[in-house]
Amino acid sequence: MRLQKATSFALYAVLELAADPARQITAVEIAEKYGISAHHLAKVLRDLGRAGLVDAVRGVGGGYRFAGNAKRLTLMDVIRLFEDISADTTEPAPPAAGEDIARGLSFVLAELDSQTAATLRSISLSTMLKLIARRPWAVEVEPGPTRRVARR
Repeated sequence: MRLQKATSFALYAVLELAADPARQITAVEIAEKYGISAHHLAKVLRDLGRAGLVDAVRGVGGGYRFAGNAKRLTLMDVIRLFEDISADTTEPAPPAAGEDIARGLSFVLAELDSQTAATLRSISLSTMLKLIARRPWAVEVEPGPTRRVARR
């Protein structure tokens, strides 16, 4: 699944803020941390504020604070704010000779979309933050015994 920039920025911001809900952080601080546009992020944070996920504090010492419930809010809840996930992606049917292949591919792709959506609906921000803390991608896998393939 490829997300729009605004959606990715929203996920970065919400997860960053949800990691410490008592902390207040500026859009510039978040943008610098992730190497993204502070201007674009400010627009995203405005939308997150309208959705009730973040609170904004104006003025000197201002910034943003997480206002949602990290145990109930899912990745899909955030994505839905920025993506049209119900978009119809069907393409015109090819001539009858290729219809079975086209329908088969459409069936598989629709199933993948359904599984992706179900997964994103099942992962709360709290669960995501726990995954991030564990950093499973940083674990080095010990190489197993090498297997030689005999050439004939």
